[in-house]
Amino acid sequence: MSRVTVRDLAQMKVKGEKIPMITAYDYTSARLADAAEIPVVLVGDSLGMVVMGYDSTIQVTLDDMVHHTKMVSRGSQNALIIADMPFMTYQVDPAQALTNAARLIQEGGAQSVKLEGGQSVAETVHRIVECGIPVMGHLGLTPQSINALGGYRVQGRQRKEAVQLLQDAKALEDAGAYAVVLELVPTQLARLISQRLTIPTIGIGAGPGCDGQVQVLHDMLGLFTDFMPKHAKRYANLAEEIKEAFFQYAREVREGEFPTDQQSFTMDEEILNELAILQ
Repeated sequence: MSRVTVRDLAQMKVKGEKIPMITAYDYTSARLADAAEIPVVLVGDSLGMVVMGYDSTIQVTLDDMVHHTKMVSRGSQNALIIADMPFMTYQVDPAQALTNAARLIQEGGAQSVKLEGGQSVAETVHRIVECGIPVMGHLGLTPQSINALGGYRVQGRQRKEAVQLLQDAKALEDAGAYAVVLELVPTQLARLISQRLTIPTIGIGAGPGCDGQVQVLHDMLGLFTDFMPKHAKRYANLAEEIKEAFFQYAREVREGEFPTDQQSFTMDEEILNELAILQ
């Protein structure tokens, strides 16, 4: 199986095939996503919260993203790997953005980058794409702007906001973005945007009308227990299973039940006897 490309995603939209996308932050999770034939893997800056313990994505650095993208690229052979560009790594000017995007491709091993914003970053998107790096956009709730937005809330319910999102989506398409994530956007508006764009939309809390969906691995597997977003569906409750395994392991160690002969190794008894008589 060859690696999924941005052209494959475009064809999936044309054919009406929904696009599953998942976050991954390390080698092991990337391998599991590959085994499940997930076509798109995002190394999201959400790792700042679910892996690094920050209260937002803002503290995540470019070095953090390169580090985790390397892990994912080693674990995934088939998926299109997208790396998030962290806060203030693309906002200063297109030249800075291009340099930083190149690191995620060249050092990290990603095939694409994702950045937040619409018309304000269109020139930057165009410059990055012009130099051969595919760009995915991100509209609606843009977590890097959480301080300006005043919290994690649905975007686009009011007419002015909705019009702006429509304009931003078209600006990203015109700039050369190959897809757009729509986060916490009303279902009806997300469907309208998806219909108007020729490029795929990937929803997260944006309803079923998008061309694809993305979920944070730690949310859908029940690993991150600090809070459960409304837009997430829990497909497993691994936190409880892991905790129970830890309890069982600790109990067996304390009570001398682990390790057993099955987890141990032996040596030649004759050598052992010789060692016993040595002073």
